[in-house]
Amino acid sequence: MTTRTSPPGTLLTAADAPVRVERDGAVVHLVLARPDTGNGFDLDFVTALRAAVEQIVAWTGEPDRTGVGAVLLRAEGRNFSVGGDLRAFVAQESDIGGYVRAVAEAAHAAVFGLAGLSVPVVAAIQGAVAGGGVGLSLGADLVVAARSAKLRLAYTALGLTPDCGASWFLPRLLGERRALDLVFTNRVLGAAEAEQWGLFNRVVDDEDLTSVAGALASALAGVHVRALGRAKLLVRAGQLDELRDHLDCEADFIAEAASRTEVGAAMRRFLEGSRRRRD
Repeated sequence: MTTRTSPPGTLLTAADAPVRVERDGAVVHLVLARPDTGNGFDLDFVTALRAAVEQIVAWTGEPDRTGVGAVLLRAEGRNFSVGGDLRAFVAQESDIGGYVRAVAEAAHAAVFGLAGLSVPVVAAIQGAVAGGGVGLSLGADLVVAARSAKLRLAYTALGLTPDCGASWFLPRLLGERRALDLVFTNRVLGAAEAEQWGLFNRVVDDEDLTSVAGALASALAGVHVRALGRAKLLVRAGQLDELRDHLDCEADFIAEAASRTEVGAAMRRFLEGSRRRRD
C-alpha cells in the first residue's frame, strides 16, 4: 500500500488563512493563526477552524495510506485563544444571539471532530486560554502548556454559559466541585495549578513549548498508530454521542443568554473598560 507523505512544513491551506493546516512528516499541525485578535472566535475564524478540522479528519481516517500519526494543535502569538471575539458579537446589535449560535455551532463541529480523531492530538498552549479556547484545548488528548498559560472560563462574568465542550470536559477531568468553582467564580488558573489539577500534562518554559510539544507529537506518530487509536477508543468508549448532544445543549444555552439585553450591555461595558485601560 502506498503511503502519502509531504515535505516538512507543507501548507495544506492558504498561508494567510486564520486557521492553517500544515504537514510535517507524520504530524499534522492545526494552527490558530490570528494573533492580532488573540485568536478570538468570530464567525470567519470558527468557519475556518471547522473546515481545517474536516480536512484533518479526512487525512487521519486512513493512517496507513496517508502516513499521518498525530495532530499538534498550536497557536501563533502571545495567547492560545482569548475565546469569543466580543467586538464581533456586539457589532451584530439586535442579533447577537443568532450570531453567537452560528459561532458556537461551527466551533462545536471542530471540537467534536478533534475529539473523535483516530490519532493522538497534542495541544501546545500559551498565554490566555479563555472562553471557547478552554474547551478547544481540553478536547486534546494531551496538553503541553507554557508557564505563561493562564486558564479562565469568563462566561458567567458576562451572563453567558460555557460552550465548546468546557462544561463537558471539565467535570470529567476535575470532578464536579472543581469544575463548578471555575465556572462560577471565573478565577484564573495558572499553569502550575492547572498541572496539579490534571488539566495540563506538563508545563515547560515558554521558549521550549514548540519543541517539547512537537517532539511529543512526533514520538506518538512514530509508534503503533493503529494501537494508539484503538486504545483511545477504549478510554473514551461511548462518550462521543454524549459529547455531541452536550455540545448541542451548550449552543442552545449560550445563544439564549447572548440574546438578552443585559448580556449585550455587559459585553459593551467590558469592551469599554478594556479600551480605557489601554488608553
